Amino acid sequence: MSPAPTPRIARGTDPVLYRIAPSDPHAHLFTVAMTIATPALEGQRLALPAWIPGSYMIREFARHVVALAARDVRGPLRVDKLDKHTWRVAPANGPIVVEYTVYAWDLSVRAAHLDATHGFLNATSVCLRVVGQESRPCTVELEPPPASVARGWKVATTLPEAGAKRGGFGRYRAADYDALADHPVEMGTFELARFEAGGAEHEIAVTGRTDVDLERLVRDLAPVCAAQSALFEPRTKRAPFERYLFLTTAVGDGYGGLEHRDSTALLCGRNDLPWRGMAAAGDGYRTFLGLASHEYFHAWHVKRIKPAAFVPHDFDREAYTRLLWIFEGFTSYYDDLMLVRAGTIPRADYLKALARTISLVQRAPGRTVQSVADSSFDAWIKYYRQDENSPNAIVSYYAKGSLVALAIDLAVRARTQGRASLDDAMRLMWRRYGRDFYAPGGGPGAAQSGLREDGFPVLLREATGVSLGAQLARWVDGTDELPLARLLAPLGIALTFAPADAAPSLGVRTTTKGGELAIATAYTGGAAQRAGLSAGDVLVAVDGLRVDEKSLKALLSRRRAGDAVEVHAFRRDELLRVAATLDAPPRSEATLRAGTAENALRRGWLGERRATRH
Repeated sequence: MSPAPTPRIARGTDPVLYRIAPSDPHAHLFTVAMTIATPALEGQRLALPAWIPGSYMIREFARHVVALAARDVRGPLRVDKLDKHTWRVAPANGPIVVEYTVYAWDLSVRAAHLDATHGFLNATSVCLRVVGQESRPCTVELEPPPASVARGWKVATTLPEAGAKRGGFGRYRAADYDALADHPVEMGTFELARFEAGGAEHEIAVTGRTDVDLERLVRDLAPVCAAQSALFEPRTKRAPFERYLFLTTAVGDGYGGLEHRDSTALLCGRNDLPWRGMAAAGDGYRTFLGLASHEYFHAWHVKRIKPAAFVPHDFDREAYTRLLWIFEGFTSYYDDLMLVRAGTIPRADYLKALARTISLVQRAPGRTVQSVADSSFDAWIKYYRQDENSPNAIVSYYAKGSLVALAIDLAVRARTQGRASLDDAMRLMWRRYGRDFYAPGGGPGAAQSGLREDGFPVLLREATGVSLGAQLARWVDGTDELPLARLLAPLGIALTFAPADAAPSLGVRTTTKGGELAIATAYTGGAAQRAGLSAGDVLVAVDGLRVDEKSLKALLSRRRAGDAVEVHAFRRDELLRVAATLDAPPRSEATLRAGTAENALRRGWLGERRATRH
């Protein structure tokens, strides 16, 4: 391993300087040498964030710090570790240099990853905070990998250049630590495409072996970006940034995204990207476009319009809010909606995707147990830490939150005959909380604030003239079923439910491991649970016949609801023999059908143009 060049210790240097080197890609090690110009006289505390904004779980990034040492002009300084992610450097004579290595082998959008093909990092995984100096400017010097390991690497980031050339190694600058944490970095031999939308330059960097058709990707994504800018700024149609970057890593099988103020990190399956000669967009590509749209929408909604609980970020501990159903749920509502409004996907594809979301929520017993407000608050311990009982106990503030947004939007449109909508509430939140959140130079705005926990019902009434206080209490703080069929009817759209499968139900979700068919979840009140079966039980035979996934489905198709079946299963190494009475298949498969008649409400909702007669 070749260490990063040691910074010269000198007074008058940058307040905080990080030199980051992909020093040993084969061992997945970044080496960081940080210089602190004016450390605290009583000894400088340093801390690595416990979580990254946008992903609401404590992830303990400090566990990947391999070694850490500090020195000043006199020599080595004592370093004491105070807790799981905080260190204290002894009092120093002038500037200090802290050198450490970070293990980077998390191929996700949340942390850092390094090998001989590329490097990716979020500052929250790699850059220690100088406690008490978080508001001071930071300089980052990015070093290339050793020439013996990799050549021809370039850099993709929206960090402002401070000596480096666009796309090159060298110096970059952030206004403060919060800005540093909001600018991920990709380095490697990625493909790059550019386009303009909303008065801003956009780039797409694609890492990984692909045959991606970048021209098709630009053609499909550019109108979506323009439509989102027009949603929030209908007069100027301008984006709130000068440049935006989609950092996309393509793998064999993957999915994920994380928003930042003028960029996003995306993880996708390589087969979900468009290829040259591809005709219609398949489900995989449509899903990728929805992911990109989702994270792009966050540039307004979450990165600038924020819950008050996130202003400012506390990187050391959880930031609790009951509003993730607004910030993630509304974003999940608008992501696919913006695809159809931009003309990137047809109406039929959008309604099909919306029906899938309705089905997803309807299949989860947890929707009758947990409200979306409670789901938001408990995201830190439940949504991101799911177990075998999660489908019975929790509801997704993403999925159900998007349906609450749909219900709000349709209710407002119906009451105002289409003169107002949820769009108006989004624009009011933008003007009040988002437009001026960051100062023009990228630093904090003069009056940062966020949406209060009880602020949305009043804001909705102010923006639209419609009061939905009682409905929101049931839909958000309660577990009532959403009246989607009734709300969709005025738009000429029929919502119906049917069983996903004609066979009777054992009331389980199964998984196959090592050739064995096991129960992943025994649904609350289902046939298996009533019979005494549980998650983890291995299904051996039903009615004396050995079963796997295929044969169990075939066997159940020959039975009727109310039939009793004998099930043999192993729990640990003990054989169980139980009788289960099969249930009727649940009516959880949603279908949406739009009528053929002209409908002004539907046109306004989907952004469709009035049909012309010939």
